[in-house]
Amino acid sequence: MDAVLSLPVLFGLIAVALAFDFLNGLHDAANSIATIVSTRVLRPQYAVAWAAFFNFIAFLFFGLHVANTLGTGIIEASVIDPCVVFGALMGAILWNLITWGLGIPSSSSHALVGGLVGAGMAKAGVSAIVWHGLVPTTAAIVASPLLGFILAILLVLGLSWLLMRRTPFAVDRNFRHLQFISASLYSLGHGGNDAQKTMGIIAVLLYSQGQLGGEFHVPFWVVISCQVAMALGTLIGGWRIVRTMGSKITRLTPMQGFCAETGGAITLFAATWLGIPVSTTHTITGAIIGVGAARRMSAVRWGVANNIVVAWIITIPASAAIAAVFYGLSGLLG
Repeated sequence: MDAVLSLPVLFGLIAVALAFDFLNGLHDAANSIATIVSTRVLRPQYAVAWAAFFNFIAFLFFGLHVANTLGTGIIEASVIDPCVVFGALMGAILWNLITWGLGIPSSSSHALVGGLVGAGMAKAGVSAIVWHGLVPTTAAIVASPLLGFILAILLVLGLSWLLMRRTPFAVDRNFRHLQFISASLYSLGHGGNDAQKTMGIIAVLLYSQGQLGGEFHVPFWVVISCQVAMALGTLIGGWRIVRTMGSKITRLTPMQGFCAETGGAITLFAATWLGIPVSTTHTITGAIIGVGAARRMSAVRWGVANNIVVAWIITIPASAAIAAVFYGLSGLLG
């Protein structure tokens, strides 16, 4: 284990981790509110408050399986030191800021995973990687949007068949109310999966500094701090990405918004209970594409979707490269 940090430096690193969590909420606010805003069920300022509330209370409904995966299941816990944590966080934060500035809904989750891999390999090479944790996480890059896509299509087709004799006005009116439920569920899934990633980073940092009594666990104050940081980020909102997610991929009706959110929420709930840190961005994007494709293939703006997929592919290597650079810089400065 590396030298023990002074408390001000340790608190500084925890503050950087919480800053990432805040930016995660800011960057991924679109995941929770894009559909409910684009269907005009809620005004943006009310939608972000709604999403922030359910982001915050998510810890009441889920265990900490994802936090444990991020803390010990991507990089060997023995490899992680303050320089690795700093490099990983800076890689994820800078990549989030780049994609947020460009309005591209990339994955904060995979940016953090990439940051851990890049900084960990910069310190200890390939042997630092915990493959049985990294492989399911990278597989989820394909699996989570695909599952969201399939569930959303099935929901749209099933509901369309059940409601074929109802007037469009009646259907829209009913689903405007139901979207409150589906948006709440998706925000719960977002808060449950995404906030736990930062919890894992802070917990493993504390563990590396001997602050957890020799046994890895996530203290309750870490849980609350991460939920608050993410909720505050969501409250401010990432409007550039809201526009991309809510209208540039495809136009949504309230029923389609309900199906996208519900399909995405089911995917996130399953992944969180299994302890797999999936991308909430990938999941809802796949679901939105699914509801558009259920209407007709031409309803999806495939050029926009293609740009998003390219961002997904390069997120882990790009954030890993940035993290490796910052790991090297922290070593020089330290």
